[in-house]
Amino acid sequence: MQTALADFVRDTPAGREANAILRNCVHCGFCLPACPTYQLLGDELDSPRGRIYLMKQLLEGEPVTARTQLHLDRCLTCRACESACPSGVQYGRLLDIGRALTAERVPRTATERLQRYLLRKIVPHKGRVSALLALARAARPLLPRSLKARLPPAASRAQRSGATAWPAARHARRVVFVEGCVQDAVAAGINPAAARVLDRIGISALRARGCGCCGMLDHHLGAHAAATAAMRRNVDELWGHIEAGAEAVVMTASACASMVADYGRLLALDAQYAARAARIRALARDISQVLAAEADALTAALPGAAAPAVRRIAFQAPCSLQHALRVRGVVEGLLAGAGFALTEVTDGQRCCGSAGTYSILQPQLSQQLLRSKVAALESGRPEAIATANVGCLMHLRTGTTLPVYHWVELLAARLAHG
Repeated sequence: MQTALADFVRDTPAGREANAILRNCVHCGFCLPACPTYQLLGDELDSPRGRIYLMKQLLEGEPVTARTQLHLDRCLTCRACESACPSGVQYGRLLDIGRALTAERVPRTATERLQRYLLRKIVPHKGRVSALLALARAARPLLPRSLKARLPPAASRAQRSGATAWPAARHARRVVFVEGCVQDAVAAGINPAAARVLDRIGISALRARGCGCCGMLDHHLGAHAAATAAMRRNVDELWGHIEAGAEAVVMTASACASMVADYGRLLALDAQYAARAARIRALARDISQVLAAEADALTAALPGAAAPAVRRIAFQAPCSLQHALRVRGVVEGLLAGAGFALTEVTDGQRCCGSAGTYSILQPQLSQQLLRSKVAALESGRPEAIATANVGCLMHLRTGTTLPVYHWVELLAARLAHG
């Protein structure tokens, strides 16, 4: 694609990066059938190709309107288009640049600014989320049905103590966990389950207690200074564990894994942090990647002939896992190897509609995607649904009566009970 970037952006780092990305796009249209919003709306401006055209206009200095912002906002950032693109166009990165420049030129309404501010100030903070959940549970009879569906059930004290038991560090091999923010408030058993699985195969999981949110929420809501501060804080916390010999930086939320795996690029121009961020990027792993590399040890730790209590599983592959991290078929293989039967899921590459804060900021589109995803997951008549990201897990639970688990919880239960 030919470009002629405007003076205001041409010689900036963002402008040079955007220009290189735009020049890779040949407008072939392979991205259109992969795009969830294009499939729903049928408007080319709600497709990757159409949004690229809008961002090209922006970068070339043409007027930008609220309509441009709407089309960019409607993007899920699922990055399915990147998986479909034969030219390797880094659409997700271009979208980050385009949204930031659009926000400078198209002021949001007071309501939109307040909504985004509250999301940034609440969601990445475990204590604030926990307090709001406790308040919402107390007021449950008064809540509208849509909010009741989103409210996770409170675990009993016995359930909490059992599910959150973390094994002692007793092995020579060690990894360090970025435990996330909201996940620990709404699904506190996931990380300990992963730690117990690793413990069974001779790897100790250490907790990076000084880490908070990975920075993704701030990053995607355009608060780049706050996102950078979060990344720097996490780099500082993780570095001590890496120097002490941790062989990987592990996450059980695939969205967090995709963000931490991008630290090297996002902090590449930060002289103080670039080298350490690049090292962390090299060590960043989703839990599925760690366990896939230890498949033989995992197989040896599994029980004998006894079948899992819940056997037929539909696996929902989060976009962050399959499109950002490019991890495909790995979880399914691990579950099958552990004795689970994986049911067929049509259009498995399609987004469930969670997409970080998308289900809150674009609820109508999100709900349409959720209904389609649940129908696809339930079509094989599974006993339960498994996923690899807490946002997807919470979103899917609002659309199905089937139990929804993080897949590593099922694996931990299999190892524990046979």
